[in-house]
Amino acid sequence: MHFTRKAEADWNGGIIDGKGDLKLESGAYNGAYSFQSRFGDDTKATNPEELIAAAHAGCYTMALSGNLGKAGYNPTNIHTTAKVKIEKQGDGFVIPNIDLVTEAEVDGIEGEEFQKIAEETKKTCPVSQVLAGAEISLKASLV
Repeated sequence: MHFTRKAEADWNGGIIDGKGDLKLESGAYNGAYSFQSRFGDDTKATNPEELIAAAHAGCYTMALSGNLGKAGYNPTNIHTTAKVKIEKQGDGFVIPNIDLVTEAEVDGIEGEEFQKIAEETKKTCPVSQVLAGAEISLKASLV
């Protein structure tokens, strides 16, 4: 089984003064992005790093639910925040690290078992794997 997902980007103008639009194939998102939304204070548009963070948080959370289920636990709620850092290095920019913070309500699981499953999920979720060039930290807690 395999799936291909698609997104599109349009850009008009120069890097600093230009503006773009991002569109997801599903239609779930269609919106603006710009230099200022990426490196400045434009909070009315998105940026690639925010979309990576959303993808990573969503993938990790879903995968953690699946892995907890495989281990015999039924999570009530899982909430994950992903923070994608972008910084200037040399003449360009890099994403050196991503911080995942997840909190889960899971009946009957011990902390050590939860940490083991959470760490394994960090390594095996498909988005974590594709982003493996960045250091991915994880802080996981039961609530």
